[in-house]
Amino acid sequence: MKKDNPMRKIKIGKVTLNIGCGGDVAKAAKASKLLKMITERETTPTFAKRRIPEFGLRPGLLMGYKVTLRGEKAKEVIKRLLTAIDNKLKESQFNPSSVSFGIKEYIEIPGTVYQRDIGIMGLECSIDFERAGLRVERRKRKRNKIPKRHKITKEEIIKFMEEEFKTQIE
Repeated sequence: MKKDNPMRKIKIGKVTLNIGCGGDVAKAAKASKLLKMITERETTPTFAKRRIPEFGLRPGLLMGYKVTLRGEKAKEVIKRLLTAIDNKLKESQFNPSSVSFGIKEYIEIPGTVYQRDIGIMGLECSIDFERAGLRVERRKRKRNKIPKRHKITKEEIIKFMEEEFKTQIE
């Protein structure tokens, strides 16, 4: 009987939660408070990089807040967020090596209570997957490419999400 190759095992690299506010400072403060409440971690501000006059954006304008999670805390938050959307994802939400989904109202997340000063807000969740050996492509010294057969495909992520988190794909 052939053993499974440990280098082919898929794992969660990071989970990024973000809330955009489009330059509204009051909404940005609420977004920061909401992300701290959900993840119990410090938030990082995101800023506009280029000018888009139609939206009233200019470089350096505060766009929103984000939080990056790794390890066991990331798995715990994923489980809570997936229950908010009834463990259902669309196939169009999957990309090679990542999956993204949104939550319309944070009060749908189990364990969160409506906060009057925050109001009703939604957030976006992005999960990045990786395999062992990805550091070869990212490191500074002796950097090298990873072969195509070692990269994670959309189908492998769908299978992983079905087995690990019991999600239904529509």
